[in-house]
Amino acid sequence: MQIFQQTIRLSAYPRGFHLITRTIENEFKELRQIQTGLLQVFIQHTSASLTINENADPTVRGDFERFFNKTAPENAPYYQHNYEGSDDMPAHLKAAMLGNSVTIPITNGRLNLGTWQGIYLGEHRNDGGRRTLVLTAWGETMNQK
Repeated sequence: MQIFQQTIRLSAYPRGFHLITRTIENEFKELRQIQTGLLQVFIQHTSASLTINENADPTVRGDFERFFNKTAPENAPYYQHNYEGSDDMPAHLKAAMLGNSVTIPITNGRLNLGTWQGIYLGEHRNDGGRRTLVLTAWGETMNQK
């Protein structure tokens, strides 16, 4: 079994949900060496999240944004953590609901996602800046067969 790890910095994204599957595949070349294994993607932030969902229809990402904005609204009178901006505490709540990592099977050097699945970055801040991902892949490599 081989283990590969790489840290990547994403470009800054506007607030919302963004497909980052291709970025991960393009940046993490070692994926292509794994016959059978797993990829864990971990985001090193508390105001952004990762999830897997619909990759074909962009209206899904808009619906996600509207749902989470309603679920964790800005300027709620019960927030005490508000000194970093009105979007900060809702961003932490959204990140807690969605999570900071996803795990995807790797088969024949490719992510084995479903036909309509993609990896989303949930950018929950108005100006979150660049985000850092730690990519860890492990499994049986092509030359181990």
